[in-house]
Amino acid sequence: MTLSEMRRILSARRIRLTKSLGQNFLHDGNQLRRMVDLAALRPSDQVIEIGPGLGPLTELLLAGAREVLAIEKDARLVGCLEERFAGDERLRLVHADAVDFLAGHPADWASWKLVAALPYSAASEILMALALAPTCPERLVITLQQEVARRLSAGPGSPEYGILTLIVRHRYAPAAAFSIPASCFFPPPKITSTCLALDRRSGPGFSVSERRTFARLVRSAFSQRRKMMFKLLKSTWDEDALRGAFETLGLSETCRAESLDLARFEALARHLRPSGADAERS
Repeated sequence: MTLSEMRRILSARRIRLTKSLGQNFLHDGNQLRRMVDLAALRPSDQVIEIGPGLGPLTELLLAGAREVLAIEKDARLVGCLEERFAGDERLRLVHADAVDFLAGHPADWASWKLVAALPYSAASEILMALALAPTCPERLVITLQQEVARRLSAGPGSPEYGILTLIVRHRYAPAAAFSIPASCFFPPPKITSTCLALDRRSGPGFSVSERRTFARLVRSAFSQRRKMMFKLLKSTWDEDALRGAFETLGLSETCRAESLDLARFEALARHLRPSGADAERS
């Protein structure tokens, strides 16, 4: 789909894109093909696409995958997609808010991939929802603000390092990235965009309760990032248990959350999980 085709469809249907929905459509064919290449699609793959818009990426995904689940919030665009892909049984089109849909449909996403130019306004929330799901897609190929991409790749001590970094990196490791100029979108955003590929981490899994503890721990620790972490966590965990966990892991009670790496947070979550917790691994 060329930019002129995109303009023509929007004009014919009198659709004005809205900033509140993060509607900046990626139309450049070269960039879309680079995204699909990063997804390394197999004919048996099932793919989630969030925010398909007018469907230029959807078309490429359908050419390489067995099934595409496209989630679109804007009813006006759902109508366009229904018309464009009428009769293609490989496409399942859902009219819904992606975060609400993922929360309300706790499906087994383990064999799926996510390939999407994520709506800027909801990218972080969508990534958090996927990372905290009981099972999550094996690979994410996502286009998002460069600022968010930096947060996903940040290390301890950097200002970008925080809740999003840790919760997503708990499940995923960055695999590849490339920048996309603003001119490749319609309308052009005032920011630089990045396409980022992340692969699901392998290794020992967390139990359901450990993952919940991990998320609660990270959120509490960064609730006031300049304060000492031990003091922040005392309001949630028993002080003696907390002190024992800090001592076991060699953590100072004066440390701040921004100084701890992912491995330390994961170890602390295991120490602080509720006793007798569900041992199911994921």
